[in-house]
Amino acid sequence: MGGAGILLLLLLLLLLAGAGVGEAWRPPKGKCPLRCSCSKDSALCEGSPDLPESFSPSLLSLFIEDNEIGSISKNALRGLRSLTHLSLANNQLETLPRFLFRGLETLTHVDLRGNPFQCDCRVLWLLQWIPTVNASVGTGACAGPTALAHMQLRHLDPKTFKCRAIELSWFQTVGELALGAEAFSYQGEPHIILAQPFAGRCLILTWDYSLQRFRPEEELSAPSVVSCKPLVLGPRLFVLAARLWGGSQLWARPGPDLRLAPMQALAPRRLLRPNDAELLWLEGQPCFVVADASKAGSTTLLCRDGPGFYPRQSLHAWHRDTDVEPLELDGRPHLLLASASQRPVLFHWFGGRFERRTDIPEAEDVYATHHFQAGGDVFLCLTRYIGDSMVMRWDGSMFRLLQQLPSRGAHVFQPLLIAKDQLAILGSDFAFSQVFRLDPDKGLLEPLQELGPPALVAPRAFAHITTAGRRFLFAACFKGPTQIYQHHELDLSA
Repeated sequence: MGGAGILLLLLLLLLLAGAGVGEAWRPPKGKCPLRCSCSKDSALCEGSPDLPESFSPSLLSLFIEDNEIGSISKNALRGLRSLTHLSLANNQLETLPRFLFRGLETLTHVDLRGNPFQCDCRVLWLLQWIPTVNASVGTGACAGPTALAHMQLRHLDPKTFKCRAIELSWFQTVGELALGAEAFSYQGEPHIILAQPFAGRCLILTWDYSLQRFRPEEELSAPSVVSCKPLVLGPRLFVLAARLWGGSQLWARPGPDLRLAPMQALAPRRLLRPNDAELLWLEGQPCFVVADASKAGSTTLLCRDGPGFYPRQSLHAWHRDTDVEPLELDGRPHLLLASASQRPVLFHWFGGRFERRTDIPEAEDVYATHHFQAGGDVFLCLTRYIGDSMVMRWDGSMFRLLQQLPSRGAHVFQPLLIAKDQLAILGSDFAFSQVFRLDPDKGLLEPLQELGPPALVAPRAFAHITTAGRRFLFAACFKGPTQIYQHHELDLSA
């Protein structure tokens, strides 16, 4: 036989060897993993503790059943764009990685039954994926947690999963002790103003976009200051500096290119020992209300009249008020005054002045109050230095006790709405400050985290701002520097 005949015979033998019906198709070396049998269109793997590393990209069916596989990489099925049938049944998989099925748009049948799935946040993506695909998916039952054991995955409601968490982590320290922190926006930029009594100033901070941190922008002289309250009216910026000695003052900046300058002395005969100052609007006009803690002084309402702010009403004389909180109830302005001599008293705006409406029962020795709104209800956080601080809810006629929280050494229990989370921070002079988050289903504050390290030393006020797409919490401390924390959102289903 000539050379050409021999070559023809060899080609014929090769064709016959590859044409047998039902015979195993062998891809190039390494393409059919050990303990797997492969044909041109399918692969069957049994008895393996690990997922095979590679398959032919032309596979239509992939059956990896009855193995001891306990985990799988999110890239394990990458490139199998022709796959229509997949079975991972009867393994030891407690969860599957998100994006495992990315790029597998041709899937028509998926079998996941017989795996000990833990039906926590790690399976949320799977529950959300199933309704979005044109595939029949067999999911099996949950092995845990205990409350969901033996429940079919297909019966779980993704809406009941709470898989979003938040965390406050330290970001920056601002030197000097502070009693107050207030956020405000001026000319489209967020700012923070700190009341620093020992440095004798109100310090305004702004975000430095180049350094990616907060820096001082301006300060105004205010010895013994206890509160720096900003008010923005168009291009004008006002700052009320409430001071223990030397008289309280109003500072003003007429425009963005000018600096703050003292404008007016405020009620020198009434404000003898201010302890708190707040801003409110009455009949379309801005007003300040200053709580006075001296026996001879009185809490005073100062409203705008012409170029300045002048006393409109004295409230609660002789009661040594420690805190004032403006709030709206039943569509009307209210003031809540906390004092060292009696239970908190609620005033309502009636006939052009504030009149006493009621007090808060079962609320002795309250140092300060702050309110927040959630789900159409008004809640009140009451700070107590000795005993338990309290959360109350307005029932239409008075505040009723809802929750008590241990709070030895607390001077501040402050609610803050950060992003979509209603938080409340309970500061302490003797322990870590606690962050709570409102559970909208229960209507109660649940513990979230402790603030620190570094630990806060005698915190007195909290404030938050959003800038450059990031959210920050400021903690003003009386016996330590102001600490700044960054708010992070965590996806527990990832």
